[in-house]
Amino acid sequence: MKIAIIRLSALGDIVHTSIVVQFIKKHFKDAKISWFVDEKFSSIVHLLDGVDVITLPLKDKKFIKSFKILREFSNHFDLIIDFQGLIKSALVAKVLGSNIAGFDKNSIKEPLASIFYKSKFKIDYNENIIRRNLALASAALGFSFNDNDIKQKSACFISNVKPKPSKTILIAPFASEMSKCYDKFNEVINLLKDYEINIISANAKEYELASKIAYNTHAKVLSPMSLSKVIDFMQSVGLVIGNDSGITHLAWAQNRASITLFGNRPSHRNSFITPINHTIDTGKKIDARNIDKSDYCINEISPINIANLAKNILNSELLNG
Repeated sequence: MKIAIIRLSALGDIVHTSIVVQFIKKHFKDAKISWFVDEKFSSIVHLLDGVDVITLPLKDKKFIKSFKILREFSNHFDLIIDFQGLIKSALVAKVLGSNIAGFDKNSIKEPLASIFYKSKFKIDYNENIIRRNLALASAALGFSFNDNDIKQKSACFISNVKPKPSKTILIAPFASEMSKCYDKFNEVINLLKDYEINIISANAKEYELASKIAYNTHAKVLSPMSLSKVIDFMQSVGLVIGNDSGITHLAWAQNRASITLFGNRPSHRNSFITPINHTIDTGKKIDARNIDKSDYCINEISPINIANLAKNILNSELLNG
């Protein structure tokens, strides 16, 4: 069976979707999976084992070039699954063929996208994103799963480094929007003086901001690195603490311990809890369809609560026993 996955962007959403690959392979061992992704985010998809990656320069608005690439694969697939649920992703799927599976009009951000789907499935928009993606895949392909299957998953991305026990902490203080960024990481770091701490950055601007967070603390700022290097580095990290962003979600995908901080986003939807993957939020009831980007309530989270949870995780038998 030839299956096309449509998930064009962004980093965190791609990571959330990556788990479906191993579930498809588990139930369809001979399946050939192709993933269509925006060129800007393609590097992370290349780290999935046994997936053909087709990149589209959509973010650069090279629509004619993207269309020509898609036409090369027209009617090539037995099944096309649109995990994104946008008109843009639905159009990509439509160029590829007609046997398209996706969310129904009440389950996606852009309801008009559903008119392009042959098979439409009702899956609550506020459902946990991992369960939501797997529910779409399972409905389209006819397999079943439960929460224990998710918790027992293999690492989603390829790494050249074997995982090892550690009490080192990686801080991921950045996100795509300022309202998702916690502003008291320096206090958290100072409450964790007994642990080696690194701060990750993706570019020169983030490096400069990370250096300000690290000022007058014992934390070390890491030079910007590729996503493959980040994944390798995580293998020797005991805990990742960060905002609702691609890096903390990568920790979950790689079965590394994490604490993800949430303010104006629903933690129950955007992060799947496991014995080593936790969230801290402000207690607000958030509707995923109505995000207030001017709400900086994430900064109401107490640094001591983060530090205490970090210590509990790092000292637990799950990591050291």
